[in-house]
Amino acid sequence: MTKHDNLIGAEWVSFGNYQDNINPSDISDVIGSYSYGDASSVEAAVEAANGAFPAWRDATPQARHDLLDAVGNTIAARKDEIGRLLSREEGKTLAEGIGETMRASQVFKFFAGEALRQVGDLQSSVRPGIDVEVTREPVGIVGLITPWNFPIAIPAWKIAPALAYGNCVIIKPADLTPGCAHVIAEILHECGCPPGVFNLVMGRGSVVGEALVTHPDINAISFTGSVATGHHIAETCGRLRKKVQLEMGGKNPMVVLNDADLSVAVPACVNGTFFSTGQRCTASSRLIVEAGIHDAFVDEMTKAMQALKVGNALDSATQIGPVVDAKQLNSNLEYVDLARTEAAEVIGGERLELDANGFYQAPALFLGTSNDMRINREEIFGPCGSVLKVADFDEAVAVANDTDFGLSAGICTQSLKHAREFKRQAAAGMVMVNLPTAGVDYHVPFGGRKGSSFGAREQGRYAVEFYTTVKTSYVYAG
Repeated sequence: MTKHDNLIGAEWVSFGNYQDNINPSDISDVIGSYSYGDASSVEAAVEAANGAFPAWRDATPQARHDLLDAVGNTIAARKDEIGRLLSREEGKTLAEGIGETMRASQVFKFFAGEALRQVGDLQSSVRPGIDVEVTREPVGIVGLITPWNFPIAIPAWKIAPALAYGNCVIIKPADLTPGCAHVIAEILHECGCPPGVFNLVMGRGSVVGEALVTHPDINAISFTGSVATGHHIAETCGRLRKKVQLEMGGKNPMVVLNDADLSVAVPACVNGTFFSTGQRCTASSRLIVEAGIHDAFVDEMTKAMQALKVGNALDSATQIGPVVDAKQLNSNLEYVDLARTEAAEVIGGERLELDANGFYQAPALFLGTSNDMRINREEIFGPCGSVLKVADFDEAVAVANDTDFGLSAGICTQSLKHAREFKRQAAAGMVMVNLPTAGVDYHVPFGGRKGSSFGAREQGRYAVEFYTTVKTSYVYAG
């Protein structure tokens, strides 16, 4: 079995404690064995990053561009290989795995360009003879903690801006899916990343993640993951006065109005609710349907859902891959049972026993639900969607906004008036019209409101807000 070590200061380091990376499509398939670190591993990575920071901070924009551009090109050239690895370790379909890999390539190449586009302001002071210069500088050593559901895209959209703006990085990928982050580390190393500028420390969040969050020399933490962990990180970083960025959960609404085109609405809802096995923080988990179209929508949605092919992620016929692991599958099945307890009608949702020994679940649709049910308040993070019938547009908006989350929201309508009003009234960071709630571009900001996000936005030019700090300088010429 291939063993994979951590990258610290341009050296591959073993911490001895190897953990197997298992394919959720077929648990007999062990992808590799990955070395898990501890607090002393983080200490070594911080020492390497501190040593590297002055030179990387002062590196030319061209040097940063060239590194990130080379990484983006290499990921693209290896998209089929990396996409297959992604699908093996996370369970996305092969098409989704390759697509996510290409997204990582695009992110690196976008921020290669941003490395050359950094700007400031030169202003005249209100006092005569004085100039005012406003510039941005890197925050320093950045700790990145990434989730299992987008194992290459999310590391990419944290690593690339951090490096583009002159920071040094220590990343802890999810312990369920370390393979893709390890590949990024390999590529950065091969592309000539200076020693200590990028460091990979794999391991448990409670050990490695906690060490990153509490280390006094780490200046900022960017985290994507669960709400409970995000709250803990926010409290800790606040106490230690660290800059913090959090992306957490979602309970995203998709409104379907009476005038919606079902040939548009149903595919958008199927995609948003069930694709990527529903394991997306932007998934459409609440389908809020106006009464006049409710029955026709449910009929078409049920047919489309039941036609989906669940199977091995590497099978070209598969549309829905496995759930990521046994713990997540059991959680999903508990919510299916809860839906019945809460008097919802349940279509699908059962565990599937397929030829391969994996974590398979049929997609589920919950009918006759109300917004006060737990299934509509709590993030399930699986292929489960609830239908809520509403009387009109105003009730649809009220139900859509009645949640502790505020990441993404969608509406299917042919009314320009209602589309415009929904964009204005939706209490979410992202709004989709006649599109799935999941699926975003890499060159525009990503993030939400309320319990979904905290701190500056990710991706696009807005990433500069988190990965830099502003300096105002005054010059008197005499």
